[in-house]
Amino acid sequence: MATQFELKAEERTLLGKNSVGRLRRTGLIPAVIYGQGKKALSVSIDPKTISEILRSESGHNTIFRVIVGKGDPLNVMIKDYQLDPVRGKFLHADLLTIAMDRKMKFRVPVEIVGEPSGVKNSGGVLDIIRREIEVECLPSDVPDHIPVNVEHLEINDHLRIAEVEYDKTKFQILEDPDQTVLTVLPPRAEEVAAPAVPEEGAAAEPEVIKKGKVEEPGEAEGAEAEKPREKEKK
Repeated sequence: MATQFELKAEERTLLGKNSVGRLRRTGLIPAVIYGQGKKALSVSIDPKTISEILRSESGHNTIFRVIVGKGDPLNVMIKDYQLDPVRGKFLHADLLTIAMDRKMKFRVPVEIVGEPSGVKNSGGVLDIIRREIEVECLPSDVPDHIPVNVEHLEINDHLRIAEVEYDKTKFQILEDPDQTVLTVLPPRAEEVAAPAVPEEGAAAEPEVIKKGKVEEPGEAEGAEAEKPREKEKK
């Protein structure tokens, strides 16, 4: 989907690892603009705008304008980008030029609408298998997302590509109609804790002492001492 984003770029004449390092230290990143049979153009751009575009509602499907120097605006979209694996900063971007009058293929995210009856009433689990669907349309008609209503689904029900409702005058879905988009799984069985088993070599539990008075050490001996001695027979 076309938006109001606009990106200014400057052509890069100095290429190579050293020049790229100096460029990044200034807060810019290298990028390449290509497509429609034209020669690839190396430029420098501000990564902040790239970040804003990717965080927008249309995300990587956003079509925006880029102006190189004093040239005419170009309609482009982010084809690919690289991030620093440690810092998460942008390192490079590939921008694809777009002809607004030609159909293209896009991957559009699925948006779940409602809660399945099997989840709400029976404790099931919604399993989303396809989070994106490939479509073909004019760049100006690409949707931000494809809504999928799941409220009618019960346990073990599934929804196929053929059952997805969409505006066929705007775009066409290119996926196999029999492909499953999502399904409602039965509730997960509760795990029953197994009885504890003593570890090998562990000391055995002491035996339960029988009911009755427990004699303290020496108590029996003391009792014997208290008994009166029998008179010796003469």
